[in-house]
Amino acid sequence: MRRTILALGAALALASGCTQESQNQIGRSIQNWTGTSGVLDVYAGEKLAMRFIQIDKLSTALGTGDAVPRPYRFGYGVLDANQNYQADPGERKLYFEVSDYSTPYVFYESPR
Repeated sequence: MRRTILALGAALALASGCTQESQNQIGRSIQNWTGTSGVLDVYAGEKLAMRFIQIDKLSTALGTGDAVPRPYRFGYGVLDANQNYQADPGERKLYFEVSDYSTPYVFYESPR
């Protein structure tokens, strides 16, 4: 028990000396290893238009030549057509993009 507490204290001390970006990278590494099951709800005004479930993570696109962040996020998730939070038969994992532009949009792979 004492070793566990000492190890935890050492890890916290090490993390506190890291920059915020380094801490974020460590957190993302742990998250990538453990996995997630996120939900993305897309609204049209006040109405729920579509839902993606079982999303591992949303990533920021980077330019191929300049590595500059692009104004959208992308990911993979199951298009929950009936919006019941379950991957039902016929609902499959799709690629999608979410815009940061002033005109909101979601680009996604055709589910059929």
